[in-house]
Amino acid sequence: MSKKDNGASLIFAYLNEKNRPYSAQDVFCNLQKQHGLGKTAVVKAVEQLALEGKIKEKVYGKQKIYFADQAQFKEVNDAELKAMDTQISELNAEVTSITQGCRQLDAELKELNSALTTEEMMSEIKALKEECSGYRTRLEKIKSVTNHVTPEEKEKVYKERDVYVKEWKTRKRLASDMMDAILEGYPNSKKQFLEEVGVETDEDCKVVVPST
Repeated sequence: MSKKDNGASLIFAYLNEKNRPYSAQDVFCNLQKQHGLGKTAVVKAVEQLALEGKIKEKVYGKQKIYFADQAQFKEVNDAELKAMDTQISELNAEVTSITQGCRQLDAELKELNSALTTEEMMSEIKALKEECSGYRTRLEKIKSVTNHVTPEEKEKVYKERDVYVKEWKTRKRLASDMMDAILEGYPNSKKQFLEEVGVETDEDCKVVVPST
């Protein structure tokens, strides 16, 4: 493309190749990224090509459409059109198949990229072995301790606990009954009575009798 034709030769070749109608905006959008054509240059080029009769121009209201001069192409009969349609269908099917293949390969590539390399796998195995070794060492130390609580000793402690809890409940009930009897003839409140005799309840100490 020479600077002199402002992209006219490129646009002329593009319209002949695609052989379909485009607006100047369409041509600009399709070619500017790859060839760096400016919109003003594209508009001037298609108008000049149309003026020279190299391409055709159709006006629809405010919209102008440009396309290749069909006179330059040989006439195509029905059989040839049918053959072209068949070829287009086959090519579309091939494109679909290739696209699906590319997607599958892309998925496999992503899976491979996310997988650990051999070196990373070996490093991971080494770290896990060291962690397991540390657990074994701790387990051996625990097993080597001689002051373990036997099941019999554990059972004895639980039974003693049950006895003490039961006694706690019994004494608390007796104390409560005694206070209720005293409070029947006491002129003040229960709280004042407890303060006067210096008694602290479980609630004052924020303790709860355990369940047996």
